[in-house]
Amino acid sequence: MNDQASFTLRGRNPDVLTCIANLSNDEVFTPPEFANRMLDTLAEAWAANNSGADLWSDRTVRFLDPFTKSGVFLREIASRLTKGLAAEIPDLQDRVDHILTEQVFGIGTTTLTSLLARRSVYCSKHANGEHSIASGFASDAGNIWFERMEHTWVQGRCKFCGASQQAMDRGEGLETHAYAFIHTDDIKTRLAELFGEDMQFDVIIGNPPYQLSDDGFGTSALPIYQLFVEQAKALEPRYLSMVIPARWFAGGKGLDEFRESMLSDDRLRSIDDYLSASDVFPGVGLKGGVCYFLWDRDNPGRCRVTTHFKEEAPSTTSRQLLEEGVDVFIRFNEGLAILKKVGGVESPGKNSLLLPEKRRFERLVSSRKPFGLETKFKGKMAKSKGDVLVYQNGGTAYIPKNSITTGLHLIDKWKVYAGYAAPGTGNKDTYPHRIISTPFLGEPNTISSETYLCIGPFDSREQAESVLSYLSCRLTRLLILLHKPSQHTTRKVYTFVPTQKWTKRWTDKDLYTKYGLTASEIAFVEKLVRPMNLGDGDDE
Repeated sequence: MNDQASFTLRGRNPDVLTCIANLSNDEVFTPPEFANRMLDTLAEAWAANNSGADLWSDRTVRFLDPFTKSGVFLREIASRLTKGLAAEIPDLQDRVDHILTEQVFGIGTTTLTSLLARRSVYCSKHANGEHSIASGFASDAGNIWFERMEHTWVQGRCKFCGASQQAMDRGEGLETHAYAFIHTDDIKTRLAELFGEDMQFDVIIGNPPYQLSDDGFGTSALPIYQLFVEQAKALEPRYLSMVIPARWFAGGKGLDEFRESMLSDDRLRSIDDYLSASDVFPGVGLKGGVCYFLWDRDNPGRCRVTTHFKEEAPSTTSRQLLEEGVDVFIRFNEGLAILKKVGGVESPGKNSLLLPEKRRFERLVSSRKPFGLETKFKGKMAKSKGDVLVYQNGGTAYIPKNSITTGLHLIDKWKVYAGYAAPGTGNKDTYPHRIISTPFLGEPNTISSETYLCIGPFDSREQAESVLSYLSCRLTRLLILLHKPSQHTTRKVYTFVPTQKWTKRWTDKDLYTKYGLTASEIAFVEKLVRPMNLGDGDDE
């Protein structure tokens, strides 16, 4: 065994993989500690399903990271196998050669990451080089494959990942981000071409790329992590574990079918949900948090759901992923219990969490562009006869009333305006926070641009002020949070919010009493949702 092998198999301080910066918010390096947390979850499931057997003592198990970046998963797997197989393969060099040539496989995402992954796993960017700890490879790549792939353009979009040709078709000198794992119609054939005809992976694990810019200017992003999950399932491994953004729970562009397939799949056996992505990936701005899941092909059942919040003890329960009448995942275990209480009061005798249509607050909420005006709309500063006041991005202006063709039933009525984009601290999630931007009263003869949603109409100022007080309540905003996947506050996020009688000013005490919340449930609400003073204009 050479000196390099001895060195790489010892613990090192500091670990170089804790010191490198992320490539972007789309391709995030996984911290070693978190990768090991995922591997612990995998090993526990393996033991539970195999009479207590140690996963790391099985020389036949094959592992694949199909989107390796730093190589951290492969490195940590190799390290665990090196210890676990010591009794069965006593010679260290023989053991390392067996692990690296027969058990651990990866596909790089870019030229840079493939070299980095090989350096992490083989201690050399050349698997067959003089400094490599493996002695059984004939190629530079070893079992960590990478070749530049090209997108397949169809009418300006890649038929595999949906990437914009304008954004990604940019010449030989730049990465295409055409990831090999998802740019194929037949993933089993692709893997056979890369690693051999008889290759069947027992475990697929890793941290896939999250999104691509879909317009060439960075103003919009197309999620792609779901494509990696779907391809991995098609390979039929025994276990699948990935860390991905948590937005799929309730929303996300193009994720409806993915959400439905995940939540209806009883092989999804555990979800560890982190409310703040920065708790997993320090310094990374990723709204909506992240999660990692474990999919178990041969052992269907209920899902263990664990919510991680700051330094508090995690909340864990075993439950079904889809509640009757609901098409999203209810993120918080405590939130699910509260939602059931609200549903019990509003829909007595029914098991469904979905409120009767006549009791849904969302009926009062407009769609985007309530008056047909885009966010970039700018009205005139001077008022003329027949004009209405416009609440627009950055302030107010005026527009002729007779030029409005949408939302006419709202113009002459009282209403409430609430921002389409919720407040926050950059791209990071902080708790407690307000969930929605501070709503404000809309008088008759006022309208808004797309910057705001319009809630109404109401016949009197008193009714509108009652609604305003209701939206300031923490419990109301928690119910919004349970259906809110990102900073955007669309009409749909009000799905779980019931209407009330608009004859009084509502307080949280009123709502806590009406729905029978316990002291611990109240504490849960108040640790997630900040109080809102309607007069202070503070949206942080």
